[in-house]
Amino acid sequence: MFTWTQVYTPVFGNVLLSALVASIPVILLLGLLGFAHLKAHWCAIAGLLSSLTIAVLVYGMPTKLALASAGYGAAYGLLPIGWIILGAIFVYDITVKTGDFEVVKHSISGISDDRRIQLLLIGFSFGAFIEGAAGFGTPVAISGAMLIGLGFRPLKAAVLALIGNTAPVAYGALGIPIITLAKVTGLPEMALSQMVGRQLPIFSLIVPFWLIWAMAGRKKMMEVWPACLTCGLSFAITQFVVSNYMGPSLVDILGSVVSMGSTLLLLKFWKPKTNWHFDHETKEGRQADADARPDQSLGQVAKAWMPWALLCVFVFAWGYPAFKTFLNGGAKGAENFLMGVSSVNFPIPYLDKAVLKVAPVVAKETAEGAVYVFNWLSATGTSLIFVGIISGLLLGLSFSELFKTFLNTLKRIRISLLTITAMLGLGFTTRYSGLDATMGLAFASTGFLFPFFSPLLGWLGVALTGSDTSSNVLFGGLQKISAEALGINPILSCAANSSGGVMGKMIDAQSIVVAGVATGQQGSEGEILRGVFWHSIALASLVGVVVFLQAYVFPWMIPVIATTVK
Repeated sequence: MFTWTQVYTPVFGNVLLSALVASIPVILLLGLLGFAHLKAHWCAIAGLLSSLTIAVLVYGMPTKLALASAGYGAAYGLLPIGWIILGAIFVYDITVKTGDFEVVKHSISGISDDRRIQLLLIGFSFGAFIEGAAGFGTPVAISGAMLIGLGFRPLKAAVLALIGNTAPVAYGALGIPIITLAKVTGLPEMALSQMVGRQLPIFSLIVPFWLIWAMAGRKKMMEVWPACLTCGLSFAITQFVVSNYMGPSLVDILGSVVSMGSTLLLLKFWKPKTNWHFDHETKEGRQADADARPDQSLGQVAKAWMPWALLCVFVFAWGYPAFKTFLNGGAKGAENFLMGVSSVNFPIPYLDKAVLKVAPVVAKETAEGAVYVFNWLSATGTSLIFVGIISGLLLGLSFSELFKTFLNTLKRIRISLLTITAMLGLGFTTRYSGLDATMGLAFASTGFLFPFFSPLLGWLGVALTGSDTSSNVLFGGLQKISAEALGINPILSCAANSSGGVMGKMIDAQSIVVAGVATGQQGSEGEILRGVFWHSIALASLVGVVVFLQAYVFPWMIPVIATTVK
């Protein structure tokens, strides 16, 4: 079998010069997207072509391997990522078509007409629940669409949904990022969960304040500080307790429920002195909207919320490991009738086991697998499609109306699906060619400052791949090797990879496209990127400061169990 060994310093044997060249595709993609005002799909295609060119001409990757890696990424972009987006927007479109989203909108306004409170409940707490159950862009799509339905301007809704989807990401999809990190590094899963749970609660407390400040300014944020504090502190405390004493799987689910419940309880006894709205919302328009608000029975409200309740149930069920295993055909030795039907593995021709990772990125030479898993039934997007069909029928739509709605949704997001396939193609090309490893080695060469830069390495991984899980796979081993070489506890640096990675979620191209689709902002992805970029940099740097202090000032915060790891 033909194999190719990755080279990490192809430019004069210098890691910094090589990293500069390796970063060109990312810089080109984000630069074109953020400043050249090109359509997102053209930016993604340009980034993909540049990554292929550098992989082949600079890194010496055989052309067929480079093309195979791009194709693998494109397939992954369609399923599961694109499939999730299609399903989420399909559910939203159904509720809009039947008019039930108006009932949802008015019921939320009945809790609070203040946009700041609505953002805390939907953009932070409810989004955290969806992140905990499904992950992979689902919360941005759902939260963004709901915020627009409530009256938020599309661009603002996209930016705020991205910022809100930060602190929960490390424990998303029932803790998969932490579970995967433990498998990749060989470090104890519970210790990693505990360490991340001693980093992120600080930011779970900060993000609600940050969200409102970003939307309304400091003075208007201070007017609702009790709500920000309640929303963030309740989530942070639950996040710490569950991650440190139960493990990673239910951190976001329980944290979001406690956060929403605590905020709603607060609103029973406290209200903002004034209701804050956007400048474009006139007093007359708000009054007309309030006058037009129908009296809604409990049954009408329950019926309108039914699709979203089903969504929570279905995405949680689809994320539950035992049920997911059943949908994939059962565990080995206990196969069921779905075996070989609902989940089919396709080794990527030329690529599977053909790329060899070597030191210093990994401890020993490792052949990179490349197997595309076509798990059409257990994919999160399938659960959303089922939610759409069941909800549509219960809300009175016929099968033909459902089919037309589905086609209209698909037509609306077709260009965005193309964009995502190109972006994932870029991400997979950088992974298999070793461009990402070169950039990682540049971060790892920072010596004493490595604890500060280790979260930024995770941030880079998520910015490249769009996934905290993928970033942990990508850089988890490198974090461990670098930490051990520098005499730093590997539990700290590996956990930092996941904690820092969450702040890259808001600028990864995949999330920006998802936000653009969900909010009807296709073509405005550059504005969305500019709206979140500095928030991402600032928060990632703050994570770096926290990890640096934990390494040298507060080492007692590192789990004791970590001292036994060799």
